[in-house]
Amino acid sequence: MMSDMTLTGQTWVAFGPAGAVGSVHRIDGGYTFKLMADPGFRAAYPSLDVAKSALYAALLPGAEWPEFREH
Repeated sequence: MMSDMTLTGQTWVAFGPAGAVGSVHRIDGGYTFKLMADPGFRAAYPSLDVAKSALYAALLPGAEWPEFREH
């Protein structure tokens, strides 16, 4: 888990059928994400689409692609 990231204020919350499952955050130089149960942010990713894909890949097998809403 990464702890030395500077968030820039842009956040996209990922929603599944049962509610929020995680969030993607813009950081200096890219994007990161965390699932609701994560204690901290994960790795840095070069683009929003890559970070969304990484969040989806971290969900349980069979999970639907979440709806991402900017907040």
